[in-house]
Amino acid sequence: MRIRSLLAAAAALSLVAACGDGAASGNTSAEQKTIRIAYQAFPSGDLIVKNQGLLEKALPDYKITWTKFDSGASINTAFVAKSVDIAAIGSSPVARGLSAPLNIPYQVAFVLDVAGDNEALVARNGSNVNTIADLKGKKVGTPFASTAHFSLLAALDKAGIKESELTIVDLEPQDIQAAWTRGDLDAAYTWLPSLDELKKTGKVLITSRELATAGKPTLDLGVVSTAFATAHPDAVDAWRKAEAKALDIIAGDPAAAAAAVGKELNISADDAKHQLSQGVFLKPADISSSTWLGTEGKVGDLAKNLLAAAEFLKGQKKIDAVPDLATVEKAIYTKGLPGVLQS
Repeated sequence: MRIRSLLAAAAALSLVAACGDGAASGNTSAEQKTIRIAYQAFPSGDLIVKNQGLLEKALPDYKITWTKFDSGASINTAFVAKSVDIAAIGSSPVARGLSAPLNIPYQVAFVLDVAGDNEALVARNGSNVNTIADLKGKKVGTPFASTAHFSLLAALDKAGIKESELTIVDLEPQDIQAAWTRGDLDAAYTWLPSLDELKKTGKVLITSRELATAGKPTLDLGVVSTAFATAHPDAVDAWRKAEAKALDIIAGDPAAAAAAVGKELNISADDAKHQLSQGVFLKPADISSSTWLGTEGKVGDLAKNLLAAAEFLKGQKKIDAVPDLATVEKAIYTKGLPGVLQS
């Protein structure tokens, strides 16, 4: 049902997109110098790129637009409608996007972060939920088709709890906060910054860092439409270099990183610094390692990670079919690696 509704939404969106700024053609013309970026409001280097105008400085001849999305599911819808060129999106929705029935023609070109304590399952105080097993018969909120949803299912599976033994509600992070305040939810799996608000009146049951240790890692990825990458490879290189610079800022100038992220999230620099500390950020050189993207001619293990996520989602009946490894490997953009991230 969720996939059918997503496809229907994409069809509707494509009618709107066809009327504006290159969306109908998918922005595939090399002469059409526009970049439509989808971003999400979670603490990452992507917000630093946006706040400091790093891509605009690198590509002054391009018209660059940034559009905020609330979840990976809505970003997938935008890609289906050919109204987005580059996006920050979680690994679980990417696994869905590469699988049937969506089969979205995009490629993973960057690793923004590895989910750590910045995503977690929290039980509301007064809900009588102290363990994952206590969720039986309870109501849990999470954004469907997100990394948090994937991690919730993984946590239930790890605890031997069937999805049918509780009620899972599809809510975006800001709606989770509202439902939580009303007392409509017993627990929620979400990410920062909404996670910090829930923790004020709740108890953490498990984090994505713990699930990663147990073999179910989730990541925030940078993806680019295949058509855009083919038409604008230099722009993709500039974007990857901007994201790499943002990772260097997080590691080398945490005050500047916190200031930029704080402005984008409308929170204090101290709060932004705290939130950034809960994520796991790679060094730019590590992104082209065999663990992650890999290099030209030798795709890294990220492909296997996405395939494993697709297999898990198929087992949970969240997708129709699992792509083969070769298909997933083709969806890892390794052009120019490792050199493009070392210059």
